[in-house]
Amino acid sequence: MHPNPSFHSQDHAKDIAFVRDRGFGTLVLNGEPVPMVAYVPILLSEDGGQVLIHLLRSNPIARALSTPLPARIVVTGPDAYISPDWYGVEDQVPTWNYVAVQLTGVLEILPHGKMREVLDIQSAFYESRLVDKMPWTTDKMSPEVRERMMRMIVPCRMVVEDIAATWKLGQNKEDTVRERAAAQVTGGIGRDLAALAALMAEPPDL
Repeated sequence: MHPNPSFHSQDHAKDIAFVRDRGFGTLVLNGEPVPMVAYVPILLSEDGGQVLIHLLRSNPIARALSTPLPARIVVTGPDAYISPDWYGVEDQVPTWNYVAVQLTGVLEILPHGKMREVLDIQSAFYESRLVDKMPWTTDKMSPEVRERMMRMIVPCRMVVEDIAATWKLGQNKEDTVRERAAAQVTGGIGRDLAALAALMAEPPDL
């Protein structure tokens, strides 16, 4: 997380909502000689207490989970380069504004009998957010193919012990200066520029 406490979230309700809306993150576990990383669809519970994911059985992280292990999931949102010229005041420096939430806890493999339940819970949540279509369910697969596919993946749960979030949106600048920069963001570089510009214009309460 960013070292400046003015960007740190204290009210985790919006952090939880952000993660549930994003639905995708980077899973990181300690490894040798470097950390193990996987990019996974995630489903964070409404209270922020647990995350459901699934991994390919051949994933090194899945193979490492013979016992529960400490883990972290990083979920990032919009981000953008901020040019010093956009502030309209002297003696500024370049920076990058962004939103990121870290979930830290203990990751474990669930019994394989839970695989379909986890897949159904995840897909039901994602499908419910799509418009103009009937939700996909595992019932649409033939039993043979469904069982073969589910043997290739493992269900996992992370019990969340800590939520840390950075909403770096220029809150350390005067309102007029920050808003001046926000007005330039959509013509810059980054991801989801319009979303970041809107957050900079009216930063959420932290």
